Amino acid sequence: MSKLFISCALPYANGACHLGHLRSTYIPADIYARYNRMNDVDTIMVCSTDEHGTPIAVRAEQEGRDPKEIADYYHKLIGDDLKAADISLDSFQRTTNPKHYEIAQEFFTHLYADEYIYEKIIDQLYCDSCKRSLPDRYVEGICPYCGSEARGDQCEGCGRHLDPVELEEPRCLICGSTPHIQASKQYYFKLEEFQEPLNEWINGNNHLQPYVKNFAREWIKDGLKDWVMTRDMKWGIPVPIEGEEDKVLYVWAEAFEGYLSSAAIWADEHDKDWHEYWDDKAVHFIGKDIIYHHTIFWPSMLMGHQMKLPYSVIGGGYLSLEGQKMSTSRGWVVWVKDFLENFDSDMLRYYLTINAPLNKDTDFSWEDFQRRINNELTDNLGNFIHRTFTFTKKFFDNKIPEITTMSDEDKAFEEEIKSLPKRVSDAIENFEFRDGLLEIMNTTKNANKYFNDKKPWKMVKEDIQSAQACLYLSNQLVHTLSIVLRPYLPETVAKIRKVLNMPEDYTPGFMKYDERTPDVLWDEATNFLPSGYEIGKAKPLFKKIEDEVIEKQLEKLAKLEEEVTQEDEKGDEKMSELITIDEFGNVELVVGQIKEAERIDGSKNLLKVQVDLGDEIRQVVAGLAQKYDPEELVDRKVIVVANLEPAKLFGVESNGMLLATDSMELLTTEGKVGEHIK
Repeated sequence: MSKLFISCALPYANGACHLGHLRSTYIPADIYARYNRMNDVDTIMVCSTDEHGTPIAVRAEQEGRDPKEIADYYHKLIGDDLKAADISLDSFQRTTNPKHYEIAQEFFTHLYADEYIYEKIIDQLYCDSCKRSLPDRYVEGICPYCGSEARGDQCEGCGRHLDPVELEEPRCLICGSTPHIQASKQYYFKLEEFQEPLNEWINGNNHLQPYVKNFAREWIKDGLKDWVMTRDMKWGIPVPIEGEEDKVLYVWAEAFEGYLSSAAIWADEHDKDWHEYWDDKAVHFIGKDIIYHHTIFWPSMLMGHQMKLPYSVIGGGYLSLEGQKMSTSRGWVVWVKDFLENFDSDMLRYYLTINAPLNKDTDFSWEDFQRRINNELTDNLGNFIHRTFTFTKKFFDNKIPEITTMSDEDKAFEEEIKSLPKRVSDAIENFEFRDGLLEIMNTTKNANKYFNDKKPWKMVKEDIQSAQACLYLSNQLVHTLSIVLRPYLPETVAKIRKVLNMPEDYTPGFMKYDERTPDVLWDEATNFLPSGYEIGKAKPLFKKIEDEVIEKQLEKLAKLEEEVTQEDEKGDEKMSELITIDEFGNVELVVGQIKEAERIDGSKNLLKVQVDLGDEIRQVVAGLAQKYDPEELVDRKVIVVANLEPAKLFGVESNGMLLATDSMELLTTEGKVGEHIK
C-alpha cells in the first residue's frame, strides 16, 4: 500500500482562525487527504501550532504574561476551529512538545556536524533601555526598499524579507527608544551552497505548480545568501551547543520540523514509522506568503540532512473580504467560529473551494455567498437529489426501478455518470480542487435538465419504461455523488448515504485512528446499484439563506467599518490638536522653487525633488507622483518646511517637506525664493 504525508502550514498560536486560513491551506489539504484515503492510500495529515518566535514573545511581554500561557489558549482555540470546519487531521500537535524540541535540535546538530552551519559575527540592533538585542519583531521601522512600515524581518508593503539592521528609523517595540547597532555572534546556514541543486529541483519538479515555481525562481535568480539560524532571546528552542544557553533557534529554523514532530508523536502512539510516509510522498499545503520558505529554506535543510524532498508544495492565494484586504488588527475578518455559529461547515467548504482556483486570490462576499449557496447547492445539487428520492418513493415504493430500454438521451446521461469519477479524480490528483467540484456541479446541472426533459411524473402514466430509466439513472448518479462529493462535503455526503441505506464512517472533527480506513472507496463510484435496491426517506439537504440573515452579517461589517472610520478620525483629531503660537513659531517655512523632479524607482507615490531655497538647493522626497507628472512641477514656487530632521524614504534622503492638501494638491506661492513665511 502506498503512503502519503500531508502537512498543513503551522498557524501561529497568537490568534484564532479566519476564513482566509481555511481557504488557502486547510480545506484544500483536507480534500486531498480524504480523496487519497478513499483510494486506499495510507495517509497521514499533520499540523501543529507554531508557538515560538517573536510575535508571541512580544505579545506576552506587552501583556505581562508567560508566552506559554498565550500558546495554551490559542492552541485549543485553533484546534476547535479546525475541528468545526471538518479538517480531518490525524495529528494536531504543538511546537512546545518535548518531541519537537528533540527533532528540531537533532536537525540543527546534524547540519552543524556536517559543517552546513557556521559561526558569524554580525551587526544586530541593541536596546540600551531594555538591555538586550532586538531580534525580528522586537523592532519596527521603515523599509529601505519601498518606504513602508516594516516589522523586524518583514516589510508590510513589498513583502521583502529584511535584516532588522536595514530598517530606517528603527525603534524598540517594547520601550519605543532608538536602538543602536552592536556586534553579535550568531549561527548561519550555508544556503548559498544549495543554489544549483535548488534550481534543479525547482525547474525539474513537474509536480510543482507553475505559479509556485515562479515564486521560487524570483528568489534564486539574484543569488541566495546564507541564512541566520539563531536568535538572542529566551523564548524558543535552545541552540544545542555548549555555552550558547542565551540563544534559541530562529523560528524558521525549527517550525518546518513541526511537520516531522507531529507525525512522530502520532507514529509513537500507534507503533508506526513516520519516515515511511515521508519517504513515499510528502505534500505541503501552505499560504502563498510562505512559498519561498518551503521552496528555498526547507528543501535546502532537507538536502543538508540527506532527506527526500517534498513531492509538491501547494500555495493557496489570499482571501479578501467584501473587496478589502483582511486585517485582523482592524477586525476586518470573518472568524471561523463566528461563521459556523450561523452556517453549516459544508456551505463554507463549498464556497471557499468553488469561488476561484487555489492559485488565485479571491474575495469573500456575503451576497455572493448567499447567491451561490441558494442557486448551486440548494437549487441545483440539493434539488436534484431530493427530487430523485421523492419520486422514487412516490412512484416506485422507495425502490430503484428496473430498467428495460434506454433512449439515446438515457445512454448519454449514463455515460456522463460513469465518466464523472475519473474527471473529478484527474482534477484532484493535479491539485485542481475547484475544477473537480465544477465537474460535479456541471453534471448535476445537466442532471436537472435531463430530469426535466424526461418528465418522470408525467411519463409514469404515459411511458413507464421512460420513467423507470430516468429514476434508475438518477439514483445511480446520487450514489456516485455520495462518493465523489465526499472529499468536498463530508457532512452532506453522510446525509445522502443515510437515505441510501449505506454504511457511513463520517464523524466530525479530527480523524480517529480506527476510522482512517473509509468504509467506501473511490472505485465504488462507478458501481451501479441493482434494481429493487431500497432507499430511505428523503429530507432536504440544504436550506436557502434568507435575505435578512445576510443583511445581519453586512450590518456587522458596516458597524465595524464605521468604528474603524471613527478611530481614524480620532487619530486625525489628535494629530490636529491645538498648538501654541510658540510651537508654531518653531516651524520654519521657506519659499522654494522646484528645479528638478523625478520618479523614485519602485514607488508609485514618491518623487525626488530638488528645491532652490535661495542659499542652497535642497533635496525633498514628496508623495505627489499620483497627482503630478515630474515635468509639471519644474519652476513651481512652493512652501517648504525647512527645519525637519532628515529622513530616508525608499532609501532616498529627504531634507524637508512640501506643503500640500489632504488630496495632494500642492500649495504654491508667488513669494520670493528664499523668503521666510511668518
